[in-house]
Amino acid sequence: MANVTVVGAQWGDEGKGKIVDWLSNRADVVVRFQGGHNAGHTLVVDGKVYKLALLPSGVVQGKLSVIGNGVVVDPWHLLSEIDKIAEQGVVITPDLLVLADNACLILPLHKDLDQAREAASTQKIGTTGRGIGPAYEDKVGRRAIRVADLADPEALKPKIERLLAHHGALRRGLGLPEADGDELFDALMAVAPRVLAYAQPAWRLLDKAHKDGRRILFEGAQGALLDVDHGTYPFVTSSNTVAGQASAGSGMGPSATGYVLGIVKAYTTRVGEGPFAAELDDEVGKHLSTVGREVGVNTGRARRCGWFDAVLVRQSVAINGIHGVALTKLDVLDGLKTLKICVGYRIGDKVFDYLPAGMRDQKAAQPIYEEMDGWSESTAGARSFKDLNANAVKYVRRVEELIGAPVALLSTSPERDDTILMRDPFQG
Repeated sequence: MANVTVVGAQWGDEGKGKIVDWLSNRADVVVRFQGGHNAGHTLVVDGKVYKLALLPSGVVQGKLSVIGNGVVVDPWHLLSEIDKIAEQGVVITPDLLVLADNACLILPLHKDLDQAREAASTQKIGTTGRGIGPAYEDKVGRRAIRVADLADPEALKPKIERLLAHHGALRRGLGLPEADGDELFDALMAVAPRVLAYAQPAWRLLDKAHKDGRRILFEGAQGALLDVDHGTYPFVTSSNTVAGQASAGSGMGPSATGYVLGIVKAYTTRVGEGPFAAELDDEVGKHLSTVGREVGVNTGRARRCGWFDAVLVRQSVAINGIHGVALTKLDVLDGLKTLKICVGYRIGDKVFDYLPAGMRDQKAAQPIYEEMDGWSESTAGARSFKDLNANAVKYVRRVEELIGAPVALLSTSPERDDTILMRDPFQG
């Protein structure tokens, strides 16, 4: 299996950016296949920090990078991100970046709707307010504006009219002013030339790359527990984040997506609202938050922290078909005398070895912990498994046993080269 699909196996923020960047060095093409600019990747290369939201991680290494049709794209944010990264010395050209011409756009009215709904709701979902959910709604409702529509102004105008007929009622219900169709049309036409320069049938380019034997890396955003079908619904994102989406969101057949690598943090975090059985509101939680620098890349929101939840990761391994995991931020556990791993849930008088789908059950779940000895030695920067102390090795091996998948990569710092390769995903 020459290709690799990378997905988050928790609630996102597992360190996918670094791992994808590290794997990009071995890939020829990097593809982003879902989500929007609500999820970010931080790359640290030679001490320089790159913060990406829409751009695939491969651009930093000059690898052909594709934004697939499964992504919803804010064209203004995309151009802003291209300009921002150019200031850091990474020049994005159409030879480097491809934008799927059948990808749907995020428009200002989507952002308005997202923020107004969250403000009016008595049950907060914790969205980023960037319009991702409403854009996916319009995609499924078959009224979205797509990248290719920017090349046909005459056809675009009636599409905008149809879109506004739907949004008009929603905006009135939320007390928002009517959206101006002419203003939206002019705004889209203003950015169309720059956006269209990157647009082409991505599926066609990827099909050729695959037939030519080029290594393709599929890059997911968020995490499996935020998947709209398999996550902690309704506290989820609006797209499918699991590995199966790599095919639908890129236009490649399922057989081409290859080895599935799940990214797993050595503890657990989540951003926004929703159930979190292993969450810690104590000194250990503060340690994980402070040492792990647990703040959202694009939103600046503090992440909730807790012990490693093996039940959730085992569930992610199953629904993603994960072949192996990349275990990140092991060094954050340095100095903790005792470590705990969630191995089950108690809900009422029943014990579960999985997270039930019911919202009330998820909220009521109490963690069942297994304790292990921690370590005082530093694991930061280790680049060989033999450099780890005995208790750190025991922790890694116990995680493997509990989740039912081997550790293929082990990350010991944000730096790209502080990665222990235990099994090369590109070798299957």
